[in-house]
This record gives sequence, structure tokens and C-alpha cells, in this order.
Amino acid sequence: MLPRLTRRTLLKNSTYAGIGFWVAAGTAAARSRSPNEKLNIGIIGAGGRGAANTQGVKSENIAALADVNEHHLEAASKQFPKAKRYVDWRKLLDQKDLDAVVISTPDHHHALACVAAMKRGKHVYCEKPLAHSVYEARVVQDVYKQFKVATQMGTQIHATDNYRRVVEWIQGGAIGPVREVHVWCDRVGFPPGTTRPKDTPPVPKHLDWDLWLGPAPERPYHPSYLGGCTVWEQWWDFGNGCLGDMGSHLIDLPFWALKLRDPVSVEAEGCNRSDECYPQWLVAHFEHPATPERPALKLTWYDGGKKPASPPGHDLTKWGIGVLFVGDNGQVLADYSRRYLLPEEKFKDFQMKPSIPPSPGHYEEWLLGCKTGSPTLCNFDYSGKLIEHNLLGTVAFRVGKKLLWDPTTLKATNCPEADQYLRRAYRPGWEI
Repeated sequence: MLPRLTRRTLLKNSTYAGIGFWVAAGTAAARSRSPNEKLNIGIIGAGGRGAANTQGVKSENIAALADVNEHHLEAASKQFPKAKRYVDWRKLLDQKDLDAVVISTPDHHHALACVAAMKRGKHVYCEKPLAHSVYEARVVQDVYKQFKVATQMGTQIHATDNYRRVVEWIQGGAIGPVREVHVWCDRVGFPPGTTRPKDTPPVPKHLDWDLWLGPAPERPYHPSYLGGCTVWEQWWDFGNGCLGDMGSHLIDLPFWALKLRDPVSVEAEGCNRSDECYPQWLVAHFEHPATPERPALKLTWYDGGKKPASPPGHDLTKWGIGVLFVGDNGQVLADYSRRYLLPEEKFKDFQMKPSIPPSPGHYEEWLLGCKTGSPTLCNFDYSGKLIEHNLLGTVAFRVGKKLLWDPTTLKATNCPEADQYLRRAYRPGWEI
């Protein structure tokens, strides 16, 4: 049985009420049903992260499985033998008895599958990142607001107590107004000079390569593209590197704590610029305007071993991931499981009563939203805007120019050449 977490319980809390515009109108499309009544769920992408996400919702009826890899389908079918099987996720969405889908494909399919599912009235859980381009992230937000199904992006860390306590510190003014945030991940991209493989081995019989490519431009099969998300995400046609992927988890914390939305400018640098792949390291700078609740803010992202200066008493070279908030009266240093108020001597007696209620669990929150219409905190308005924000960093890097951003028109007003990276071309039959 799912833990009881009602809309009233969530929204009466001041922190949740402050993000009411993020949870939009809730999930009006969900019909009233008992939390004990099982959903019929379709799994789009059954291997890798798909297998892990399936475990998160296996308390429901797994009614359909789709994967371009026959080996993944076979393994999933052994656990869910009654589920119908598909190679093409587009055909799975036509299965009439499905209430919801879990999407865990490579990134370049995410937004297309999300939009197609929502337009059919199905609730959607999608692994991060929610989209492959800024334009796709905006489309996902718009379609979500129209159809109001229950949605959740797979930023599982958002449900942890550690993130909640950091948000309380920041929003409660523990370190005063925050003017800088530094976010980093040690993951390294491809080295300079990386090019497409020249050899063209045969496509394995268990893989539908054309469907794997989906909306991406045609290219010959090569096994090096399928080495897991840390490999295929490095190719621009399939992903957006570390910022596109891990930025979903790490920038999520300041995005939530500081109620960020659209930056006014973005610029980025990296060790090498390529039309094919993400750089070995990238540093991106996002400038956010002042709001009635906080001053103007600069957020900096680092990957590939680049990091901000270490605060006294903490060596950031030993932190593979992290977030550092810089306030007028102190700093907060955190990762997924640790959090420190700095300087520690100043804050040794500091206490703040928890105000954000615990999550019933990231998957459980979504399942409850599907059944009762209760809000999900990583719904496609909040998470869509987060991904839109992050992918602007990759666009700025690819054009090699500071972007002045107009979110209303979805344009960099000073850089028309950015348009080619804000919205990609699609193979026929795969348009969003």
C-alpha cells in the first residue's frame, strides 16, 4: 500500500505552496481511484535504466514492454510474462488498456515518447533528461499543461531527505541572500579529436538499429554507440553529455532551493568544440535575474575535472559531485548525502525545524499522482524548465558565444546561429 500523501498535506506546507506554479493544475486527467487499485503500465526501454525503473513500479500491472534490443525484451518478459511485447514504442502506445508509461530510452527518444503518450492521455514517468533539445523541453512543458496527466522525471535524488534539508536552509535564510552557486560533476567527455568510427560492422540480429536511431540522422551501426548512457550521451545526435545528463540531478538542487526558471544569459567554454561530440570538459555560466525573493544570481556548472575553489576546511578535489551555495552570511556545501553549513564553527549550534514533508518515494509519488491527482514535484513543468535551462549551456558552448536569452520567443536575441542547436531536424516519421 502506498504511503498516504494528499494534495492538501503537500500544499498546506509553505515550501510546497511556494512552488504552486510548478505543480500547475495538478493531474486533473487522473480519474479518482483507490491507491490500492493497480495501474496498467507500459515500459518503453526495458534494459539498463529501464530495468531499474521497472523495479520501481513493479507493484503495478506491467502490461506492455518495448525495446529495440531483443535480449532486453527476453529478460523483461521472464519477469513479466503476461506483458505484450513490442520493438517499436510507437506501437506500444496504441495498446488501449494502458494507463501509464515509463520511458527509459536513450535521450533522443525521450521527448517524442513523452509527448505522444501524454496526447493519448497516459500518465508518464521519464528518465532524465526529459528532452534532447531546448525546443523539445518547451514542447513537453506545453503538452503537459494541456493534458494534465501525472508526470515525473527520473531525478530520484529530489525525493531524498538530504535535498529537502538543504532547500530548507536556503529558503529559510540560513546563509542570507545567495548570489552564486557552483555545481560540478567529475564525469569526463570524449578526448579532443574523437571522430565517428570508420568501420561498419554488421548490425546484430537482436538489435533493430533503425528504430534505435529513431529521430536521429542516419549513420551506420557501430557497437561503440551502445556502450551505455556514459557513451551514447557524448554524441550530439543522441545526448548532451554530462551537463545534459548529470545536470538534471545536480542543478535540480539550486533550481528547487532558489526557485529558478529562465536565465537571462548563458555562456560556456570547453577544451574542444566538435560537431560530433561533447567536449572532454565544459564550464557553463548561467545568469539569473533578481526576483522579489532573491538577488540576481550566477550559477556555474563544471565537469571533466573542473571545479570551483575549495572552501576552508573542505577539499573539493575529493568531491566527485557537489553543489556550493555562496550567500552573504555563509555557504552551504552538499551532494546527494552530505550537507554542511560553512564556516562550520559559526553554524555549530544552528538548528532548523524540518518543514518539507518526507517523500513517499520518487516512484510512489508518481504512482499516487496517477491514481488520485496528487501533485508530483518533478512534473514536466518543473523538470521541463530545468532541462530547458541546462541545455542552453550546451547550445552556448556549441556556438562559442554568450547567449542573451528570450524565453518567450525561445530565441537567443544576439545569436541567430544558435537556432540550429535549439531545435533539431527529425527523420521523416519521427517528428515531435
